[in-house]
Amino acid sequence: MRVRGESGISRDWLEEIYFLYNHREYVHPDPLEFLYNFESCGDMEIAGLIASSLAYGNVKQILRSVKSVLDRMGNSPLNFVMNTSEKEKKYCFKNFKHRFTTGQEVAELLERTKKLILEYGSLGAFIQKVSGSESSIIDIQEEFVKQLISGVKSTLLPEVKRGSASKRLNLFFRWMVRKDEVDPGCWSGKILPSQLLIPLDTHMYRFAVKFGITRRKSANLKTEMEITDFFKKVNPEDPVKYDFAITRAGIGRWYEWDQK
Repeated sequence: MRVRGESGISRDWLEEIYFLYNHREYVHPDPLEFLYNFESCGDMEIAGLIASSLAYGNVKQILRSVKSVLDRMGNSPLNFVMNTSEKEKKYCFKNFKHRFTTGQEVAELLERTKKLILEYGSLGAFIQKVSGSESSIIDIQEEFVKQLISGVKSTLLPEVKRGSASKRLNLFFRWMVRKDEVDPGCWSGKILPSQLLIPLDTHMYRFAVKFGITRRKSANLKTEMEITDFFKKVNPEDPVKYDFAITRAGIGRWYEWDQK
């Protein structure tokens, strides 16, 4: 199935990349791996929010920082969030630092998360509540971010409509919404995979430029939406399906492969 003449990319070729690379053995080093330590969706929601929000900078530093936060939260991130006071949270993370992110920001995010869960039952239930038939993924994400960081300075979540690609937030949504061997899919039925945006990182951007999917010079929101639109032509029901496999193949220097 040829999707776009200019790129020459076929769905069969993308499915082959998915078949080769979309396996847990290729997840490390990726902050997604921390979610596999938990069984309940409640714990995975919290772990995923932390892991994705800290996913900037050097990958070794990212993994150290995510581990540091989750270790302080004990065996159940959800139990920590719901049964630890705001004062205790701030004390717990007072010495934490990840690049521009402080322990104070982590504590504030977790306290806001607690309030959201108390009101709606889970983060996924909140997402389902705001996912009306007319709501775009941008609208949904903006409301989600507003609930969690509105009125406070935070490096953990983006201001969605300011034009950045919001890679970390889209990673979190991919992990929560999609379900396969790699993505846990805790929000099954809350929001459709077809609504997701590509988490635009360096590897996906290079892929898109190489194959003529985009000619944009920066990896911003418009570029992200353009690339997502291309993948919707390939797979309307699940445009983000190939994201992990493409980025993993890219790390493995797949750019040297001949295009099929």
